[in-house]
Amino acid sequence: MTAEPDGPEDRLRRFATIWSRAVFPVTSTSLTRPEFEEQLLPLARRLSEALRARAFDADAGRAVGAALVAVHCTDPEALSRALDCVEAYLVLYCGEDGPQEDLRSRSSRLQHAMAAGFAQALRDRTLAEQEAIAQAALQAQGLVAQALHASEARFRAVFEDAAIGIGIADLDGNVLEVNGAMLRMFGGSEQSVRGRNVREWTHAEDAPQIWRLYQELVRGDREHYHVEKAFYRPDGTVLWTNLTVSLLRDADGDPQYQLALMEDTTERRLLNLRLRYEATHDALTGLPNRTLFFERLEKALGAGPGQRFGLCYLDLDGFKTINDSLGHAAGDRLLVEVADRLQSCATAPGEMVARLGGDEFVALTTGPDTQREVDELAARIMNALIAPISVDGRELTVRGSIGIVEGAAQERSAAEVLRSADITMYRAKSAGGNRFELADPEADARAITRHGLTTALPTALERGEFFIEYQPLVHLGDGSVRGAEALVRWLHPQHGVLGPDRFIPLAEHTGLIVPLGRWVLEQSVRQAREWRERHTGAGPLRINVNLSPCQLTHPGLVQDTVDILERTGVAPDALCLEVTESALIGADDDLLKPLRRLAEMGVDIALDDFGTGYSNLANLRRLPVSILKLDRSFTQSMQRFPADPVDLKIVEGIVSLAHSLDLAVTVEGVETGAQAEQLRILGCDTAQGWYYARPGPPERLHELALVDAAG
Repeated sequence: MTAEPDGPEDRLRRFATIWSRAVFPVTSTSLTRPEFEEQLLPLARRLSEALRARAFDADAGRAVGAALVAVHCTDPEALSRALDCVEAYLVLYCGEDGPQEDLRSRSSRLQHAMAAGFAQALRDRTLAEQEAIAQAALQAQGLVAQALHASEARFRAVFEDAAIGIGIADLDGNVLEVNGAMLRMFGGSEQSVRGRNVREWTHAEDAPQIWRLYQELVRGDREHYHVEKAFYRPDGTVLWTNLTVSLLRDADGDPQYQLALMEDTTERRLLNLRLRYEATHDALTGLPNRTLFFERLEKALGAGPGQRFGLCYLDLDGFKTINDSLGHAAGDRLLVEVADRLQSCATAPGEMVARLGGDEFVALTTGPDTQREVDELAARIMNALIAPISVDGRELTVRGSIGIVEGAAQERSAAEVLRSADITMYRAKSAGGNRFELADPEADARAITRHGLTTALPTALERGEFFIEYQPLVHLGDGSVRGAEALVRWLHPQHGVLGPDRFIPLAEHTGLIVPLGRWVLEQSVRQAREWRERHTGAGPLRINVNLSPCQLTHPGLVQDTVDILERTGVAPDALCLEVTESALIGADDDLLKPLRRLAEMGVDIALDDFGTGYSNLANLRRLPVSILKLDRSFTQSMQRFPADPVDLKIVEGIVSLAHSLDLAVTVEGVETGAQAEQLRILGCDTAQGWYYARPGPPERLHELALVDAAG
């Protein structure tokens, strides 16, 4: 049966897919990833049912945890990844429309139950395996003991035909007998093995408890033990074994011999090492990959008192251009050469280089003096990239941007360190690249806040977190209110009320400025209609709405404006669109065309922040504007008495020029009565600023502004 698109079954399947992709790399299953997903699907369904059940059922969570062990998810990392998936996606895909807080609380309880079930099942499985090993050793011990006591011929049959290596030694450790399988494992003659003492077979990688267990056995305090042990062969190579050593007693029960049962695990170990290498190293460059780097970084961050770390996060400048123009094969050869150069920069103890992916590399140094060492490491990396790299007969110049994080161990997590390095690297890239920058906690905090705001922007509009405040526009001649400028605000759940300077650039960067601007325009025009309906005796009120440069290039600007005016029943002359001077510098006819169409309809166009750009004043003739909004920087000196005569002449000249072109002049930032009076004398038409009113809710507009402003 096919699941309904985006229905409960389809969403459950997506949850199981995400779960399987996260956990599959750390399982020991022989299944393919899709086959493994099919095993997880019923577990996902049980979690989904437990999440939405009327009463909480901890047994369901414990059963799912135990089932993970049954499908070979025995690595603790598998449990960690499974719990992460449940935390991130169970409510999202299986919670449907239930109360989110309750669902998340229940999800947390299910995670605890899963962990408990996993731990219990893993403990039971480990005990069962240990018991099976012990039973096998005892059976082998009994079999050999019977053979020894029964007949020499029977002993030889068992001893020589065994598939595993068998050796017998006395209690002093002298080897008495070895079978053919053991001789083949060691690759030597019988004389090279028989007659040796087992105490000679030490290896550098012996676990500390091996020889303690041996002493307990020969004293008769232990019947057997099982360990993984390495031996040196006569030719110097290493033999890895699963070794079980048992104590053989005589008919009276007194210790008499040691019996060793040995399984050759060398090839299996080499395979595991190769798989481990492939899992922890980059296939292209041979450098450690993200997995191994995080292991080393977490080890460095967990070091004892007095230990520090230094991290260089490198991103190549302009690599995408090389990849796109020369092809991925050339890009790969370039990365291999860069990796070789970086590897040569980090050869001291405690230093390593890794490739995180793409053209991103990291270099790590550890020890007590990383404050100096990390700067030297970054300098070596920058120097290593100076020489051009030859690829397909072309000499390519490669540069990089590096973010450096340095600090004491045990103060931050690996994720926090890498995030700080990433932010710092982008700061170096934004500053022009081909440099390194040191992490700045304040800059990190600002970047993290920006990222959080950018992430929250799309849903903020849907949740109604934006609102508009209005600042009156006052006629300088008679003090009457002529309209108001609409100023959008964001009521953020964590950061409180944010002004447009905090989020408008982010909205422009993400493209959300178009739907946000459309919403502001519609809300403001509706407000203008309400003002006109409620205050017919107070004169017509106009609304000024700011346009972002991104909105100017959007093909739907004119049609959106027309639709909003028609739906609300507001005449075009009630609307003024404000465009910054910088947005129109060098504007061609295609950019000006939508503004001309709006002006022809009767919408006023105001040139905002006039005087801050570098536009030619003669260009004013070709712009479809009817109002100049003079930037506050020209009128700040007028707050003092007497005003700067140069500023007075500049403002007087601008006003005279504007009026000669039939343009009205509005002044921003009026804060004192003397400033307002001076601007009135100079001929400015309208003004706005805190002298009249701060931006506020729409119902305050007339209460604040109908008072005689000049008084």
